[in-house]
Parts: sequence; structure tokens; C-alpha cells
Amino acid sequence: MKLSLVILSLAASASAFAPSSFTAAPVKHQERVHRGKVGPMMGGKENELRVRIKSVSNTQKITTAMRLVAAAKVRRAQSSVLATRPFSEALQSVFGRLVKEVSMEDIEDLPLLKKRDVSKVTLVCMAGDRGLCGGYNGYAIKKTEARINELKNQGIEVDLVVVGKKPLTHFKRRATPVVQSFPMGQAPSASQSAEITSYITNSYLCGNTDSVEFIYTRFVSLISSSPEIRTMLPLKVRGIEMSGDEIFSLTTKEGKLTVERSPIGDSKPAAPTGYMTYEQDPITIFNAVLPLYVNGQVLRMLQESVASELAARMTAMGAASDNAKSLKRDLSRIYNRARQASVTSEILEIVAGANAASG
Repeated sequence: MKLSLVILSLAASASAFAPSSFTAAPVKHQERVHRGKVGPMMGGKENELRVRIKSVSNTQKITTAMRLVAAAKVRRAQSSVLATRPFSEALQSVFGRLVKEVSMEDIEDLPLLKKRDVSKVTLVCMAGDRGLCGGYNGYAIKKTEARINELKNQGIEVDLVVVGKKPLTHFKRRATPVVQSFPMGQAPSASQSAEITSYITNSYLCGNTDSVEFIYTRFVSLISSSPEIRTMLPLKVRGIEMSGDEIFSLTTKEGKLTVERSPIGDSKPAAPTGYMTYEQDPITIFNAVLPLYVNGQVLRMLQESVASELAARMTAMGAASDNAKSLKRDLSRIYNRARQASVTSEILEIVAGANAASG
């Protein structure tokens, strides 16, 4: 009884402090707080569109930055190719001179030039360490798999050497084991090519393999590259003494990146200067210079592969940026329509409420 009296007294005291003419004010629109911003309440669809537009915009900034970084690295790779060219040309001219000094029969008996009956082939697959470069890695890997199947169908044993993390990850789960792996990186160096050259030449000279083939991506243009197979060992004399080439220059034309080609003729043999004497036998000199030539060719293949990867990444990131821009425009159009529909619906509700109150 006492408890009920206390409750009634509290209710009476509360009603005494309340205004007698209290009426609920009409709500014009609802308010909400979203990430520190106050604005009109909108449906879940508009909120999702806003978040998605922001996500696409951030992705576009990332892909644009990656495209510009790849373009800068392409120029650096181009500079490294031009820096190594004088040495390659001088080495080829020396080879041309030595070929004239000795007989072809003696040259063909050298270990790196002597042909063997092929029962085992070492394949060297060159690809990238990272993705986001279109089909660059996939094309090189597919080319390697096709060559492995072709050799195995002929009854030839295959040892696989990979350069790059992507082919290493792929072939770890395949039947063909990886006997050796090397990193690719973004800036090939002479020491990196020397490490690969040392491994393949030692394997060939020790008789562990009868032929060494390289699978790399030849740089054609910024939008095109071609996986190629090149037999490095045993060497061919005619390919050593004369070798045409091209210079690829990355330039801009009408505000867009483009590639200019400058063909280079075959290297001419070094001209004799008076009476030339050799401290050692020309055959010995020829045999000692051969690893330098192999190292230079491996370095060139590394540089072309890296240039192809960077060009593929430029193309892929450019396409991704264009797609993000188009998607952002479409989402903005859908968002504006949904927002306009929401505002129109709120106006209709307010007008209907006002008409009901006045009637």
C-alpha cells in the first residue's frame, strides 16, 4: 500500500513540472551522422554507392601511380640496354677477327661449340617476380609448358631452371621439378647474369645437360611482346661473329608514350692494325672469350624480359585506370538518380502531410 502511494506521488510531481500545452513538433526530415558528417537520411542503396565510388576513385589513383612508376622504370631499363651495347658490339667484332685467324674446324671442336646427341635439355624460363602485368607471366609459363611437353614426347629428359618468383611458384606444383631458381628483379645487372651463366655453362661442360634453351619475352613495343625460345648452348659461330640488332627508345608523341626503333647493322670484324701477334693461341683466346659472350646474351635477355614486363604493367594499369574512370562515371550517374528520387519522395511526403493538416 505504501509502495503504490510512493509511485503515485512521483508521477504527480513529474506531471507538475511538465508543460501543460506540450505538442510534438512536425519532423521535416530525419538527420543522421555518418563518419562525422550530418546530412539527410538516405536509403542503404545510396550509402553503398557512395562507398563504392570512393573505393573506385582510390583504386584509380593507385593504378595511375603504378603506370607512371612502370614508365619511369622502362626508361631506366632502356638506358641500361644502351649502356651495355658498346661492349657487345666490340666483343662481336673481336669474334669476327678471331674467326678469320683460325680454321673453322678447330673452332667447332671447342666445348661450348661442339654439338652433341641431345638426350637431356635444360630449359631456363624467365618471367617476373610480381603480377599486375597482364598476360606477361602467363605467356612465358605456357610457352615453357608447351616446350616441356614437346621434348618429353620426343623422349628427351628436361631439367627446369626458373628466373623469377612467378614461374617458381607455378612449377612447384607441377610434375617437372625445378632444379635451380634465380630472382628476376627490376634492374638486371652483370653480376646477376654472370651467376646464371656460370650455372648453365658448368652444367653443360660437366655433361649434366646436352643443350640449354632460354624462354624469355622479347620486347616488341609498349603494347606487344612475344615469348621466344633461344638455344644458347651449344653456340653457333655464325651467330657470334655477326648479329643485327635494334634500339628501342621510349618517347612521347602527341602527349602519349610511344616507342621508336632504330635498326643496327651487323657487327664488322675488327680491322687489323699492322702486324698482330697473340701471346696465346687464338683458339685458347677464343675459348676464353666465349663465356663473356654468353654472359652478355643472358644479360640482354634479362633486360628484354624486364622491359616487356614493365611495358605490360604500363598497359594493364592504363587499362585499369580507364576502366575505373568509366565505372566511377556510371556509379556517379546512378547515385545522382537515386539521390534525386529520395529527395523527391521526401518532398512528396511533406506536401501530403501539409495537405492533410490543412484539410
